[in-house]
Amino acid sequence: MGAVQDFLEKHYRHFNARELVEAARAYEAHIDAGGKMLLAMAGAASTGELGVILARMIREGKVHAISCTGANLEEDVFNLVAKRDYEIVPSWRNLSAADEQELQERGMNRVTDTCIPETVMRHIEARLLATWQGAAENGDRMTPAEFLLQVLRDPTLSQHYQSDPAHSWMLAAGETGIPVFAPGWEDSTTGNMFAANVMLGLLPDHQCVKTGTEQFQALIEWYRANHGAGAVPSVGFFQIGGGIAGDFAICAVPSLIQDLKEDVPFWGYFCQITDARASYGGYSGAPANEKVTWGKLEPSTPRFEINSDASIVAPLIFSYVLGD
Repeated sequence: MGAVQDFLEKHYRHFNARELVEAARAYEAHIDAGGKMLLAMAGAASTGELGVILARMIREGKVHAISCTGANLEEDVFNLVAKRDYEIVPSWRNLSAADEQELQERGMNRVTDTCIPETVMRHIEARLLATWQGAAENGDRMTPAEFLLQVLRDPTLSQHYQSDPAHSWMLAAGETGIPVFAPGWEDSTTGNMFAANVMLGLLPDHQCVKTGTEQFQALIEWYRANHGAGAVPSVGFFQIGGGIAGDFAICAVPSLIQDLKEDVPFWGYFCQITDARASYGGYSGAPANEKVTWGKLEPSTPRFEINSDASIVAPLIFSYVLGD
């Protein structure tokens, strides 16, 4: 057993700690049995540099598809090319409105304790605009992730790297060819930029970027091809946070069964890390048991709900699965 595995097995015995270890064991068993795993990622996981370990998970075949917010999609790339230009604000809880205004005037966009410089956003926008314009001219249509991966494949970008490319989960996704879905991409910096460039006349229309429903169809087709048809565990679902990244992706199964009238297995594993509480109606996409009523999980599905900070919990589970 690795050092992290040994530590968790020894000390994490009850409450959320026990749930963490059981979720990690079940994740490992799911992969060992030949099952695939989809990761749904909300929040500011990329700015929190989850890519340091997520890139390893992807490259070592422990994650096979990703559904994430537009922010997580782009912020992995921002970090890759501008990490040294970021600013950390350890005392972020004590910032006054005047302090926040000073950051804004310097073009430093704050995400909790981390400030992302606007300069990197404009750098990536210029590269994306060229790819959008090329696609529009050629009549090509791609997903938001495919456009960013095209930017990453440009050899001139690597000279701007400010962090280890081994820590970029987007680079890892591109190298391994796993699909990346970004529902609600318009709710992101690059999504906003795209709409603005259409309005400025720099793009003829919105057609070069595939819609959310097109991405949903692609996800359904990916599930069809990867659920194993009973020979192996069906695709697992590991969810960080709530929101659209998870809600969009998990609906593939009920849509296949209820809308397309197909006989497919339910998700074969489920784990969500969140600090939401169902009693306030804030548990996005429903708690695990409630998902049974929506045709997303079945009663026998291994399911885990960890009420904690995903920036702490997810790296521990991933380290366990990686044998650290």
